[in-house]
Amino acid sequence: MIMPKVIPEYLFAPCSMNCMVCYVHLKKKKPCSGCLGDDINKPERCKTCTIKACAITKGHKYCYECSDFPCKTLRNMEKSYIKRYGTSLFKNAQYAKENGITGFQKKEHKNWICKKCTGVVSLHDGTCSECGEKHTDMSDRPVKGNSNTFVPTLRTASQEEEDGVRDD
Repeated sequence: MIMPKVIPEYLFAPCSMNCMVCYVHLKKKKPCSGCLGDDINKPERCKTCTIKACAITKGHKYCYECSDFPCKTLRNMEKSYIKRYGTSLFKNAQYAKENGITGFQKKEHKNWICKKCTGVVSLHDGTCSECGEKHTDMSDRPVKGNSNTFVPTLRTASQEEEDGVRDD
């Protein structure tokens, strides 16, 4: 899948996961349309996601809008995503809250585009969905953790402003 010029807002999940970089969305056959998309080709665990159901029940689109954020369920998911993928859903939420979903998706576009072919790099294994190249870092940023784990460096808007790398 070639990275679109703009990542659609509906690919930002209630938990703050960027569905554009999920391996299920990146499948060549029967890709999922994201957490907020329709249920066609969506894995059962995603169709019955308690996090999404909770947000909807409480009248929110995103968990970070809730006064209970971060709840125990989301804290557990956060630990898992940091350990397994080096990605913080809380940092994603913070960035989206400060800069809007469009601002977050713009930042994610830069973090997850394959520099070789403009395909989408999977969060889950660091492999480009188009050319199959395994990415161990993005934009010459160091990889944290073991060499088999793709870990982008996530920065808040204020950190980027301090470093002079914001391009709003």
